[in-house]
Amino acid sequence: MLRSAIKHLTIAMAAALLALVSPVQAATEIQWWHAMSGQLGRQPEKLATDFNASQAEFRVVPVYKGNYTETVSAAIFAFRSRSQPAIVQVNEIATATMMAAKGALYPVHELMRDQAEPFVAAAFLPAITGYYADMAGNMLSFPFNASTPILYYNKDLFRAAGLDPNAPPKTWPELGAAAKRLRAAGAPCGFTTSWPSWINVENFSAYHDVPMATKSNGRGGLDAVLTFNNPLMVRHIAQLADWQKTRIFDYSGRNVVAEPRFQHGECAIFLGSSGTRADILANARFEVGYGMLPYWPDVPAAPQNSIIGGATLWVLRDRPRDEYKGVAKFFAYLSKPEIQAAWHQNTGYLPITRAAYELTRAQGFYDRNPGTAISIEQVTLKPPTDNSRGVRLGSFVLVRDAIEDELELAFSGKKSAQAALDAAVDRGNRLLRQFERANPDQ
Repeated sequence: MLRSAIKHLTIAMAAALLALVSPVQAATEIQWWHAMSGQLGRQPEKLATDFNASQAEFRVVPVYKGNYTETVSAAIFAFRSRSQPAIVQVNEIATATMMAAKGALYPVHELMRDQAEPFVAAAFLPAITGYYADMAGNMLSFPFNASTPILYYNKDLFRAAGLDPNAPPKTWPELGAAAKRLRAAGAPCGFTTSWPSWINVENFSAYHDVPMATKSNGRGGLDAVLTFNNPLMVRHIAQLADWQKTRIFDYSGRNVVAEPRFQHGECAIFLGSSGTRADILANARFEVGYGMLPYWPDVPAAPQNSIIGGATLWVLRDRPRDEYKGVAKFFAYLSKPEIQAAWHQNTGYLPITRAAYELTRAQGFYDRNPGTAISIEQVTLKPPTDNSRGVRLGSFVLVRDAIEDELELAFSGKKSAQAALDAAVDRGNRLLRQFERANPDQ
């Protein structure tokens, strides 16, 4: 009996030792390069951590690679050296450029079909799917952080200026009048804007239902021509330039340079991305109000609907097959209503699916947080037209730079609004023709 017991103990110890030295099946790692920093930068980390905890087969690793341009550039360089990630976050204005790189991309509708993961385009908001789908409606990338510009205002400064803190200005004349009173009451800056071209040219055009370019703003072909040097746009930029003289409007710079000026109470009104809400609430020491974008009331079609910004997730080819199975499962996870609702509520980005919007409303989030539904209400204000489905133009990062170069000359008084916009259109069209010649098969 003793000999038998010793034998069984030896076998058990051998089995335990074998378990210790045997290799454990490692989770397949999936690199996700993104461009989100600050308060928002914590959200990709949370999404990846929660997904990784929900299963053991895959491990998504988010890696911050700088701003959007730096992230895309890093991915292109990595692809050339065969060290690309499976997923890369790309901003919306690079959509046409990404579409031209067919051999490097794995369209999301194909990925989800190949991996047998549920993916129904109709479940997503039309204002979002229309931007990232081909002309047949097939989704090319996965919608992620979709935003739209809205109006933020400092309720404390409104009260000090004798303005109704619960009545944000709705039109451009109302905004000008309110900003003038705020300046008279001591505000250093009436209003400012981030992303000058996105808000004051691209969204302005969509919101007033006027074309920014031919061919449905580029959706109909690479031979589109810019047309935003129209009388309405000229009037708008001329008015901003005139307000600039007394800092009723005060130009702050490109990208998100204007945000701290609002957060620190210097500018009373701010036109910026709905996706900055988390950063604003984390830094502002005053009560924040929200409103829709202003419009010129004598334009019959206004307000139409705003268009989206932000970014989307593109899948790159030539990664191991197992990784694509994990990417598809990760996208299916991100599509869940409860995940999307939490993302929307925590960031200010749009809920990308109808179900996430309905869940957020059913949870009472909009009732508890007045103004937070404005972004989704504004982007779905009316059914989109050819002028308000978004802009899809080649090399648009460079086109936008040209626009903002010329806007700065108008705001500084060095050029008239007409001359600045004419120059922006001329420079932009030359860039479009270069892109068209470089992509003859598109």
